[in-house]
Amino acid sequence: MLVAVLLAFLCCLGSAAAGKVLVIPMEGSHWLSMKEVLIELSKRGHEIIVMAPEMKTIVDSSEWYTLRTYPVPLKEEEMEELLHSLTANSFNDQPFIYRFLNIWDIFKKSSALFEVACSSLLHNKEMMKFIEESKFDVLFTDPVTPCGQIIALHFSIPSAFFLRAIPYFEATQCPNPPSYVPRGFTEHTDHMSFLQRVKNLVFDVQNFFLCDFMYQPYSKLASELLQRDVTVLDLLRKASVWLLRLDFVLDYPRPLMPNIILIGGVNCAHKQLPQVGRAPFLLLFLTDWFPRDFLFLHKKLLF
Repeated sequence: MLVAVLLAFLCCLGSAAAGKVLVIPMEGSHWLSMKEVLIELSKRGHEIIVMAPEMKTIVDSSEWYTLRTYPVPLKEEEMEELLHSLTANSFNDQPFIYRFLNIWDIFKKSSALFEVACSSLLHNKEMMKFIEESKFDVLFTDPVTPCGQIIALHFSIPSAFFLRAIPYFEATQCPNPPSYVPRGFTEHTDHMSFLQRVKNLVFDVQNFFLCDFMYQPYSKLASELLQRDVTVLDLLRKASVWLLRLDFVLDYPRPLMPNIILIGGVNCAHKQLPQVGRAPFLLLFLTDWFPRDFLFLHKKLLF
């Protein structure tokens, strides 16, 4: 009787099979963490197709996945200059207003470049036909540029987001109160005085301006392709899974929705660390940026 019950139970179980994954990556350091995940997925039998513009700077080919590129009316030098300026601004010690104005200018330029690249992909009949005929099981993308999500909605492909942070954090539908969740560039902790909370609220205003520069052009592209009015929040809220590169050790706790998974460990390369002295800090190679507070602490421990 026990054997019969076990056999009946086993018959109800489904088999796991590898799938086809379409990847729309983001340039810069974002790609370094994503590549590690793609290699692991490939090792587990999944078929990986990465689509990137020809003017890519860091996105590269590999034996673990297939890289398909599409032409864009841009130069690689433009993208390299943009990435270098963004990195330099992230680690300077200028007052907030100067950093904000610099980021505003950088995001304005980057938004124009990424919009052109996205438009080139969406209007590339050969690439769009390939996506339609390939019958992908999931679309894996970095929503810093929501071009991948536009494609996911157009072809009804479930999407998985892979990200560190976006100005449109309300798209996650998570509570994000400025009284308790510290904002970027404030160097606050999750324990703030009244004046610090006021400052945190003021710093939060920058996101509304950054969102206009970064995301509104994609609303127009999505509306044209999907033949209906689509807002950026409509796009981002359709994600099936959010893979946040956050970690409870390096980031402050916050309420999250059930479809949000913390995977902060992928930010660190796998290195063998010695057991003595302060050398472990010197060998902590990062493949993506950590919060400003942690970088400040890291520099104090080193120097």
